[in-house]
Amino acid sequence: MKKVMFVLAMLSLGTLCWAGSAREDATDRLDNATTVLHEIMGMPDKGIPEEVLEHAKCVAVVPHMVKGGFIFGGKGGKGVATCRTANGWSAPAFITISGGSWGLQIGVEAVDVVMIIQNEKGMQRLLSSNFQIGGDASAAAGPVGRHAEAGTDWKMDTEILTYSRAKGAFAGLTLEGASLRQDNDSRHAMYGRKVTTRGLLLGKVPAPSAAQPFLAEIRGAKAQAVAEGKAEAKSEAKENNRK
Repeated sequence: MKKVMFVLAMLSLGTLCWAGSAREDATDRLDNATTVLHEIMGMPDKGIPEEVLEHAKCVAVVPHMVKGGFIFGGKGGKGVATCRTANGWSAPAFITISGGSWGLQIGVEAVDVVMIIQNEKGMQRLLSSNFQIGGDASAAAGPVGRHAEAGTDWKMDTEILTYSRAKGAFAGLTLEGASLRQDNDSRHAMYGRKVTTRGLLLGKVPAPSAAQPFLAEIRGAKAQAVAEGKAEAKSEAKENNRK
């Protein structure tokens, strides 16, 4: 009996240690996603256009996604996503992204990825347990700059606009063939086992304190884009006056 009790105690301790570690990893991911979004929106002339942010149904950020390899290319990473609700942005859900490509590739590169889900159809994909970008959900490289050109078709039927940042450069990204899934372990660690990804993204679960900086960054992203655009216009006006 003592041996059984000892084994049960050790199992319980192991579970607690795992939960603590998983929650810490989830919190770190939220912090990294916050930093990535802040830095991207603070770029002087190459951010996500304010019109795209205003139109966004959901936003997903995958910090430090790894892509590349030797002979066989690959990509994979973990991120967070939030959707717009009647009461503001939802508590973040945790996601993983993975996929492969064929080609001669040497080296490994870490990129930051931002995905803008544009419509209800794209949101329903995100609410599902697993979908393929470019297969189940249409995707395209998103427009870059302070303003999206009116003549472009970024508002059309494309469900997801994708962006990447690597080595300081920010541009639209094609994630064709990548698979996006729910990260159940991180969700359980942060919210408990009764909470579902669907419940989170539909705004049915209060956001934890660890998620507040990320949500504040999401709320402030459009305002930051507008401010940067005004600063850029003011600088151009001064330069023109000098001429």
